[in-house]
Amino acid sequence: MRTNWIKRTGWVLVLGAIATALTWFAWPQPVAVDLAAATRGSMEVTIDDEAKTRVRHIYTVSAPVAGKVLRISHPFGTQGASVHVGDQVIADETVVAVMQPTTPGFIDVRSREELKASVAAAEAAVKQAEADVRRLQAALGFSRTELERGQALSRTQTISVQALDKAKFEVEANEAAVVSAKAQLEVRRFAHASLAARLIDPSSITEQTNSACCIQIRAPASGRVLKIIQDSEAVVQAGAPLVDIGDPQDLEVVADLLSTDAVQIKVGAPVRIDGWGGSAIQGRVTRVDPAGFLKVSALGIEEQRVRTTIGIVDPSDAWSRLGHDYRVTVHVAVWSSDDVLTVPVTALFRKGDNWAVFAVKNGRARSTIVAVGHRNNRTAEIISGLSAGDQVILHPSDRVTDGVAVAHRESR
Repeated sequence: MRTNWIKRTGWVLVLGAIATALTWFAWPQPVAVDLAAATRGSMEVTIDDEAKTRVRHIYTVSAPVAGKVLRISHPFGTQGASVHVGDQVIADETVVAVMQPTTPGFIDVRSREELKASVAAAEAAVKQAEADVRRLQAALGFSRTELERGQALSRTQTISVQALDKAKFEVEANEAAVVSAKAQLEVRRFAHASLAARLIDPSSITEQTNSACCIQIRAPASGRVLKIIQDSEAVVQAGAPLVDIGDPQDLEVVADLLSTDAVQIKVGAPVRIDGWGGSAIQGRVTRVDPAGFLKVSALGIEEQRVRTTIGIVDPSDAWSRLGHDYRVTVHVAVWSSDDVLTVPVTALFRKGDNWAVFAVKNGRARSTIVAVGHRNNRTAEIISGLSAGDQVILHPSDRVTDGVAVAHRESR
């Protein structure tokens, strides 16, 4: 009898333990969540985008005439200007490029034969002009002899005055004819030289070593060589860019911002500049262009952009390692306040047409409608609906519903 009672008692205890375990497992457990507190403090709204630095005043040296520019960064300095990127240049002193005349072009067979025929014709014309000069010089000598004879006869009055005057006229006319013939001979010779020069081709040109034949282009301003556009020796046209010169210590930052963001920016707005590999530096907006331009993003989306220029406020020692065309990230402040109630933006979600958060009260999540003011990438201004110190749930999942029990997830 006693043994049966003990068995029944044992089974009751076992069944009770099983029922307790099932009840414990079936009982809903609090949802583990990440929590953050609504706090009062300073807040700043910025427009963030990539930008690049540039020298404020860049001087592009161009070819003044068409010709052959010699290699600019020549390693030995025997030709060209021998300047390299980063070299210091002095205005009106440092030679940044040297140009030579271009060599003549090649002549095809038919053109060469035509030119040879023209040269031969010019040679014949020269010989003809030389013969005319000799003929007229002989006539001039004869007329001078006749004039001398007439002057001798006039002293004995055995020649008429008319005959003497005619002899003088013949001398003057022959002298003028000789001068004209000599000039014509020069014309023929120059025409022959011009045609002969057209027969010159690159194979008959020797290397020009006389520096007097070259043009030395000097730096228009003091600074450093930022870029050598035409480094190798080449034939260029007049106006072709050769070298960029500027002062790397005279930097500014240029950002192409979305037009919807640019309308919020005012000249003089503070800017934080980072993402360049060094400490953040401070700047200010100096100009917002009044006209935009179309730019296609990396995803192929057409965007209307506005160029915004930012001046660097910090001393040059803080950004001395920055150079021309370096990539940076700018954060342009469009609004700021020293005393606002904020929560992380990850706590917000839409509830109908309103913003809402899950506030934690007595260990349970309570859906709370809030009025949101300014927002940035990290925090949002709460105008109403919460108080300082209220706990809100970050990244609420679909397991978090109004009234569900929650517990703070322990950080690992």
